[in-house]
Amino acid sequence: MKILITGAMLAVSLALAAPALAASGQCSLTGYDAFACDVETDGGGLTFALPDGRTFAFALIGENEGLGYLIGADVAPGQIPDELGAFAPLPDEPGCWQAEQGDIRFCALVFE
Repeated sequence: MKILITGAMLAVSLALAAPALAASGQCSLTGYDAFACDVETDGGGLTFALPDGRTFAFALIGENEGLGYLIGADVAPGQIPDELGAFAPLPDEPGCWQAEQGDIRFCALVFE
């Protein structure tokens, strides 16, 4: 069974503020083809590793709004991630979010 990570589901998972949980799934991010991933969710958002070793992180900051970040593969303590800006969910594509500025989008689909 496939489960899409929608804005409502993400908000509920954030409200529970549980320790990080990982689920196998399929992810995509602009610049990469769809790939198998482990989507980790916690009380503040989700993360998944990219094929090149970097990490995509998403933090929900309000209803249907979040911030995206890229974390380098060789990041050192105290190093600041690259901010991708604010994202909003795509209504016609459950589980997908689009940056408000630019052409960056990501999708997260987990399997149950």
